[in-house]
Amino acid sequence: MAPVLDWCRTATAAVRVLAHPSRKERRVVTTTAPQPVAALSPSARRLLRTAGFVSNFDRFCIAPMLVLIGPDLGVPLATVVLAASGYYLAYGLMQPVWGAASDRWGRVRVMRVSLAGAAPAALASALAPDAPVLIGARLLTGACFAAAIPASLTYVGDTVPAAVRQRPLSELMTAFALGTALATAVAGALAHYVTWRPVFALPGILAGILAVALRRLPEPARPRPGALLAPFGTVLRSRWQWYVMAVALLEGAVLLGFLTYLAPALEAHGVPVALAGAVTALYGAGAMAASQAVKRLVGRWSPAALIAVGGAQTALAYLLAGCRQSTGPLVVAALLLGGGWSFLHSTVQSWATSLCPAARATGVALFGVALYGGGALAGGLAAATAQAGAYRPLFWLAALLSVPLTVAAAVGRARYR
Repeated sequence: MAPVLDWCRTATAAVRVLAHPSRKERRVVTTTAPQPVAALSPSARRLLRTAGFVSNFDRFCIAPMLVLIGPDLGVPLATVVLAASGYYLAYGLMQPVWGAASDRWGRVRVMRVSLAGAAPAALASALAPDAPVLIGARLLTGACFAAAIPASLTYVGDTVPAAVRQRPLSELMTAFALGTALATAVAGALAHYVTWRPVFALPGILAGILAVALRRLPEPARPRPGALLAPFGTVLRSRWQWYVMAVALLEGAVLLGFLTYLAPALEAHGVPVALAGAVTALYGAGAMAASQAVKRLVGRWSPAALIAVGGAQTALAYLLAGCRQSTGPLVVAALLLGGGWSFLHSTVQSWATSLCPAARATGVALFGVALYGGGALAGGLAAATAQAGAYRPLFWLAALLSVPLTVAAAVGRARYR
């Protein structure tokens, strides 16, 4: 229970720090790759976790509300899905833009600017009078929130040595999972008993507060920026970067794209929206529990072994979901998918932060392009099938794709030096 309470405090950390602004924001620029330190300060960890929490809350809140938004706006499910898949697409495409900006102007500055833009965009989503406005507002919100998590991960990469980096990254993943869990639970309950609109407004308000609160976070040292596009050249010359991006593309399809349809699958079988959201929220609970195990296993198990365990959980989850789209099997599936995310994705994410230290933000950003691009592609291509209520083949396809994903990630990570 203690880890859950600890992560719940991250949601209010931004509000608390507003009362204690720093005297001056430190900005350090070096001419070489930054030299990591041994640990992050508690306040830095809280702020980074809160940024990721808010971003993930906004990104995952729409899934349990898809079935309700359509009738309210007078459009079919396939149209509303465009708001979700468009969000993922914008989120992915903006990764390199924010990454290059982060390498040039700093991690903290980019987070603050992006969150300041996300706040009004999220509020516009809440006020959308029709489907086109909602889709456009979600595209803009996704584009702005796209900087928060990659900049947080890059910040950890800049300040924590690679040998112990997966532990703080797992802490971040736990906060991200909490955002996912609360997003789906709160969204399902509010949409069912009140309306879906406040669900979009909440992360917008938190983003505005956090944009101010992040002024307390010091900038880490980073290489002196050269030509604007130089980091892309550095990153794209790495063969391993291309390999990891290919893995991320498939991972995004499996762990993000098909995940969108867990709640609609339950709702299609008569489960109330609030209960469907609560079931989907167990994905976050599974990720939080599994992240604690990952922190203990880092250094004891090889990265390839962690990936294999995560891939096995993911395949089993989708097999169960394909067999039967009722509450019991999907409860287990959601928990297993959360575990798969913590074991598989956190390991691949840690790998991505180590590939190009001199252009780390750009490398992590391009990783994000592939990850969320895969999620948007799978979610969009599956929309027509979901509209027809054929969820079984969708989940079985996801189970099948989990096999090459796990093999490629585990073998590649084992061979990487």
